[in-house]
Order: sequence, then structure tokens, then C-alpha cells
Amino acid sequence: MGYELYVSLISVGLFVGMLLLMEAGRRMGARRLGQDPDGARAGVGVVESAVFALLGLLIAFTFSGAASRFDARRQLIIEEANDIGTAYLRLDLVGLDAQAALREKFRLYVDARLAFYRTLSDIGAAKQEYAKVSSLQNEIWRLAVVASRSEGASPAAAVLLLPALNAMIDITTTRTLAMQIHPPAIIFAMLIGLALASALLVGYGMAGAEKRNWLHIIGFALVMAASIFVTLDIEYPRFGSIRIDAFDQALVDLRDSMK
Repeated sequence: MGYELYVSLISVGLFVGMLLLMEAGRRMGARRLGQDPDGARAGVGVVESAVFALLGLLIAFTFSGAASRFDARRQLIIEEANDIGTAYLRLDLVGLDAQAALREKFRLYVDARLAFYRTLSDIGAAKQEYAKVSSLQNEIWRLAVVASRSEGASPAAAVLLLPALNAMIDITTTRTLAMQIHPPAIIFAMLIGLALASALLVGYGMAGAEKRNWLHIIGFALVMAASIFVTLDIEYPRFGSIRIDAFDQALVDLRDSMK
């Protein structure tokens, strides 16, 4: 099952569940009003305020965190493209004989980085591409160390080229770990649980009306389901409908400039 479909099913299930719980809350409230008209709403406002305040805080926390991580991941793509581009330009500091082999390894390296992110939906293929990336990193480093000390290399080759290569290699670890940074699953479970609890309270509060206010009932459930859908979708920008794939164009443009 694709992640987008998975999130959609959660959102639809939440929407339906909230509708059912609002109806259940309305019936519970109507029964309570029939038994105790004066005391049915005693203390309800305090409970509703506490639950809705906590729900609003949790939505703000999860959405803000997801949006922040989304922006950080986009920025890391740009940083990696800059790091690779800097290291590639500094290949001019080594001898001409070593440059050809290193430049070809760089082209293969960028191709492997792009392939890794394009195959993330297939874990097996992604692992193979990541292994290829690691292998190319080792080869590039080994060749660069030898080339920076060889005849024809600039005296500043080791000082300028090797730190640039180190930054290029380090950013891959940073990006890989950034992909794995997410809130604990219990946070999302609590968010959904609070949304359902709030639906029950909303239904209870509507018990005094003779007719159902469908605009408020459907609107509340729809807004909550949509908010959680967007939060979950943006949290995994390589799998959902809100994606950062367009920023990979920075690496694509860099690869084109290496021809």
C-alpha cells in the first residue's frame, strides 16, 4: 500500500469516525438532558475547553514541526548540490591525468545520489543505490588523496580539495538521518484520539438543538481530517502528495553541467 493511500485512508477513517462520535455524543446529550435538564451541562464547558485547547496545541505542534522539517530537507538538497559543485570545481587543482578519472567518478556519484532518492519507494533498490554511493565515495576519496600529492598538482590541492570532499561526503549522512527524524508514533495516535474525543464532546454540546446542524457537523470533521492529512503527508515528503522532488532539480542541473 502506498503511503499516500495509507494517509488518505486514515483521514477518511477519522472523518467517518468523527461523524459517528458526534452523533453518539448528541444522543448521549439528549438522553442526559431528558433525565436531568438542569445539571446536564454542569462542568461540560470546562472539559471542552481543556480538550480543545490540548487538541489545538497538538495540531500546532505537529504541523509546525512537519513544516520545519520539510523546509530543512529542501535546504539540505541545495547544500549537497553546492558541496558537490564546490568539490568538482576544485578538481582543477590536481594534475590533468588524474582529473579525467575523478570527473567521471563525480558524474557516476551524482547519478547514484539521484537514483537513490528516486527509488526510495523500493527499499531493496534504494539500499543498492546507497551502497553504490558509499563505494563511489571511497573511490573518489582514494583517488583524490593520491592526486593531490602527485606531480602536477597544485600545492594547495590537499588543503582545498580534501575538505570539500569531506563536506560532500558528510552531507549524505546528514540527509539520510534527516529523512528518519519524525515525531514518535504515539504523538500522531494521541492527535487522532483527541480529535475523536473532541467530536464526542461537540456532539454532546449540540444535543439541545432540535435539528442537526450539518454545516457545523460536516465542517468540523472535514477540517480536522484535512489538517491531519496535510500534517501526515508533509511529514514524509518523499512518499506523499506534498513532495520535495522538485528541489532535486538542483542536482540534475549540477549533473548536466558536468558533461
